[in-house]
Amino acid sequence: MEKVLVVGANGTTGKKIVDILDEYRNYEPVAMIRHQDQAEQFKKKDIETVMGDLEKNVSHTVTRIHKIVFAAGSGGDTPKEKTTAVDQEGAKKLIDLAEIAGIRKFVMLSAMGTDNPEEHEKLQHYLEAKQNADQHLRNSGMDYSIVRPGALTNENGTGKIKAAKKLNERGEITRDDVAETLVAALHDTTATNKTFEILQGDTEIEDALKEI
Repeated sequence: MEKVLVVGANGTTGKKIVDILDEYRNYEPVAMIRHQDQAEQFKKKDIETVMGDLEKNVSHTVTRIHKIVFAAGSGGDTPKEKTTAVDQEGAKKLIDLAEIAGIRKFVMLSAMGTDNPEEHEKLQHYLEAKQNADQHLRNSGMDYSIVRPGALTNENGTGKIKAAKKLNERGEITRDDVAETLVAALHDTTATNKTFEILQGDTEIEDALKEI
């Protein structure tokens, strides 16, 4: 049984990731939350929680953890200082701690457009922060997967995507399918040390990840 720390577990996508992991026999999710009042929803499902604020000391959160899914994000409308503190510096701090702790794999939820932030004026600072965090993860000594979805929707998932290092198109993908992709990428031999984009598509998630 591998303990998987879900960073950003209280977010819309984070909650889906926790629920998916909870259904797997070989994974045990640990939900990282910022406020104590967020714990009850997970405790009702008998899911372990750990308090952690990315702007503070989070060294305790990686104890007894085998793998990490980083799904935290300040969002594109957040003040620049907050974006830098969470999406960039918070992520980099956790990556460093994870490397020291011997984490087996670190799966990062990034964003499409991160390679060219200057092309997205409204989201430029957010994408620059993500870009810096992604590069820090690639430079670490850990196995990783960096997943860059298009625009997220709340429609029901299809279990099918298109995936490539660069898709050269824009589009949407459901949060359900993003969550499923992140969990699939946790597998030791799936999309390891790859950075890739995903959109809604016609290929089963596991098959799509094999072709990257």
